[in-house]
Amino acid sequence: MRAYDRDDLLFQLFEVAGLEDLINGTDLDREAVMGILETADQIATDHFLPHGRLLDEQEPDFSDGRAMIPDEAVTAIRAHAEAGFIGSGYAPESGGMGLPETVHQAAAFVFSASNISLAAYGLLTVGAGRLIQSFGTEDQKKRYLEPMAEGRFFGTMCLSEPQAGSSLSDITTRAEPLEDGRYAISGRKMWISGGEQEITENIVHMVLAKIPGGPAGVKGISLFIVPKLRPDGTRNDVTLAGLNHKMGYRATTNCALNFGDAGACVGELLGEPHKGLNYMFQMMNEARIGVGMGATALGQAGYQAALDYARERPQGRAPTAKDPVSPQLPIIQHADVRRLLLAQKAAVEAALALSIYCTGLVDRDRAGDAQAGPLLEMLTPVTKSWPSEFCLEANKHAIQVLGGAGYTRDYPVERYYRDNRLNHIHEGTHGIQGMDILGRKVMMGNGAAFKALMSAMRADIGAARGSEFAAPLSDAVQRIEAVTLHLAGEVVKAPDRGLANATLYLDCIGHTVMAWMWLRITQTAERVAARDGDSAFLRGKHQAARYFYARELVRTESWVRTLMANDQSAFDMAEDWF
Repeated sequence: MRAYDRDDLLFQLFEVAGLEDLINGTDLDREAVMGILETADQIATDHFLPHGRLLDEQEPDFSDGRAMIPDEAVTAIRAHAEAGFIGSGYAPESGGMGLPETVHQAAAFVFSASNISLAAYGLLTVGAGRLIQSFGTEDQKKRYLEPMAEGRFFGTMCLSEPQAGSSLSDITTRAEPLEDGRYAISGRKMWISGGEQEITENIVHMVLAKIPGGPAGVKGISLFIVPKLRPDGTRNDVTLAGLNHKMGYRATTNCALNFGDAGACVGELLGEPHKGLNYMFQMMNEARIGVGMGATALGQAGYQAALDYARERPQGRAPTAKDPVSPQLPIIQHADVRRLLLAQKAAVEAALALSIYCTGLVDRDRAGDAQAGPLLEMLTPVTKSWPSEFCLEANKHAIQVLGGAGYTRDYPVERYYRDNRLNHIHEGTHGIQGMDILGRKVMMGNGAAFKALMSAMRADIGAARGSEFAAPLSDAVQRIEAVTLHLAGEVVKAPDRGLANATLYLDCIGHTVMAWMWLRITQTAERVAARDGDSAFLRGKHQAARYFYARELVRTESWVRTLMANDQSAFDMAEDWF
């Protein structure tokens, strides 16, 4: 049994997103994409899905400075890498398949739904490798990128430090120049996913550090390649200080790393000095799309588990049934269980539509489409954070469908919830994404990215004139446009107070974007019905859209009133009043 809805994934890829148009002119066709997804499904079914509970209960063990994980995890991760999925998005000359990002991420969705804590190793490796692909020398690409594409080396992202957290201007890791052009790295990094493991031949750490004498704050940050093993095969001075034990993603080693405790940690500068944070934003933005896709996958996995349970679990009778010995009903026939299931469907399918839409923008941007970049900039905080917030809510509903059983480890839904709760903080918290979208994205390029989003939504509204969803979405777009103009002015006048409601603004624009996704889905469903005939599958799309508009989009009306007032109740709460 799959942990995701294969029919919906294919519908979203080929019908809603128009994947065949995207791959037109490449070596791929529909049959080839189907083959890639079938391979991903087989590996996920054989190696990822069966061990979810075991790997959740048998966390990585810190032993003799090493991070040990169960053999089942090692076998699964190696099967994933050896099938080429780590490097599937890299260019063939770098050892990859050259797949479009949309296809690469569709396969990642399959793996994440089946076991996200195993899929996480690949997500970070892909991002680290792309940094080397973008900014590395030819020699660095040869020594590091090709083995990463082959899955022999894995990669990490080393940003946070114990005393700094997400405040990167306060990092203290140093990089002292050496005579041979390399650097002596010294410092501590925290929360490093995949920072130590015994799965691959090497680990390539992408480390933010400051070269002495550089500018203060973030302008003085540089980026370094720091391998676990040096090119000559000797062990670099990178040590595992300990493992962090999180509530979810338990098969992913999460590490505290020390660099240069013995004064012998050597790293290579990637790109130019003092541009490290700019470079790292490439990896962070790619990872944000990946986190959103992973959060969506977990929401989907919970929904499928709850749906299966609700169809099989008999309990209670209809309110009109008076005979206490009459047959019990499957709980899916109870109205509130249907509400809980429909709420999940409305969240996870729209979130998948947005995730795939954004991967399509990545492909269009790489192909030189000038309109894709600004739109992707605007949507990246939404595609990371909306699924992390509201597909987590879907996981909560999945637990409720199972009742008391949902809170036990006999069923996977409580694990999906714990796993998904981490996506709230991965690659920037919900609050950071709110400040990013309101404080930066809506004003960048004189509002070019925001205008691109408004234009894209209005184009689809115009094409859907006459749809039951077009007019309410048009009203919501007008509201978000007005409140954005108002809040942008408040941010310019007084940034602290102007950004006080950035998180609520993020939710408000996110709900509007998801309503747009449902418009796109239902318009596609109508087209497919006209071509192939109506079906329960297609009718379900319309009903989920109606639910979202009736129960979720309407929330933006009250949110906009709060935002227009620029409520300062939290900002004005004195510390000693708590």
